[in-house]
Amino acid sequence: MTHRPTEEPLRPVRPHPVDTPWHDEPPAPEEVDPAVLAALLRRHGWQRRGGAAGRYGRWTPPGPGGNGTSLLVPESRAFPDSDDLLAEALVALTRSGSPAAREVLVGLAVPSDEIRWWRDVPTGPAGVASWPVEEQLRSAARRMMLAGALATRARAGYYGARHRRTADALLDHVLVGAAPAGRSLTAFVPVGSGRPLAVRLHQALYAAREAIDYHRATGGMDAFDGAVEAGVSHELTEALVALVRGTEGARIAVEWAPGAEVPEGCSAGAEPVEFSPGDLPVLRAAGSRYLREEPSVPVRITGTVVRMRRSGPRGEGAVRLRVLAGAEIPHVRMTLDEEAYRIAGHAHLIGLPVRVHGRLESRGGFRRLTQASGVVPVQVDEAERDRLLKSLQENLDFFEEACSGDD
Repeated sequence: MTHRPTEEPLRPVRPHPVDTPWHDEPPAPEEVDPAVLAALLRRHGWQRRGGAAGRYGRWTPPGPGGNGTSLLVPESRAFPDSDDLLAEALVALTRSGSPAAREVLVGLAVPSDEIRWWRDVPTGPAGVASWPVEEQLRSAARRMMLAGALATRARAGYYGARHRRTADALLDHVLVGAAPAGRSLTAFVPVGSGRPLAVRLHQALYAAREAIDYHRATGGMDAFDGAVEAGVSHELTEALVALVRGTEGARIAVEWAPGAEVPEGCSAGAEPVEFSPGDLPVLRAAGSRYLREEPSVPVRITGTVVRMRRSGPRGEGAVRLRVLAGAEIPHVRMTLDEEAYRIAGHAHLIGLPVRVHGRLESRGGFRRLTQASGVVPVQVDEAERDRLLKSLQENLDFFEEACSGDD
């Protein structure tokens, strides 16, 4: 079995509509709350430059001179022309080439909490970042989002392969778009499906900052132990290291969707959490501490045999299972004695999964089961058995070789 080392960059984040021109229809005017539109404009750098007080405001986009674009946005629906003004503003946003306009449209189309990263890095010609710099930002941001998603599933100092499938699934609905200079990135987390992720990451970042400050004041690492309950983990510290490394500093802010209530225990308009290169040694030490001290876990796993190997026709052998139940990992490896190895081989040949007891070891990312015992076949329904047998037939040559002799 091969797996990706933790230091290897993760796959790129799925592009967000703000990375490309807006092709969708703007929201219908009657679906837009004028107060939400004004809040999104302000959040994304638009400037209010006058307008009839109490009736509408005139907004221009970020940048010198406002790029010749302005919007008239009603402050409420109290006036007969409110829907007309909203319709004109939405059309103007759709036609605008400004990234700030597209981000506002996305915020209207998908009510979202926004997670924003900034990195203080040198820029190249014309004020843009080099390709590696932007890729580092995207990779670090995704690792941080994944750490937050893992923390919504369970609290642990080190997750390894655990909970990865469900955490990845939670990120499927997150949208992302970069600023033109490549020094910042914004993730849009839909309130309906992703609010727990945004809340957990918000709390974890502040807990990590407090633990670092505690270490600076006292020299102790105890605060990192308590920070696990807030969502701090080996995965989060590694993401912070990747974000800050090679910069003069980095900031992360979580901003709540203007049309939704602020989550309980969180504050509106909180300042971004800042990290500097001086924080890197303690972040690395905390990550190593989490990795070293996460205990093994007793489990009872049910899974299907996908690989068998041993050096001869007799004796113990290595088995790999695709996990069906008992642990939130995709696959697990183990070494079985001769009798258990024979049972696992026969179970697979007749299309049955097996159940096994053991301890899931943190070393290797919770991918190995030690002290494996009690291997028994498990009955399944006919449809699942037919599917398993079909899988066997497709790999028959391999299993004839692996299950040689009396096996």
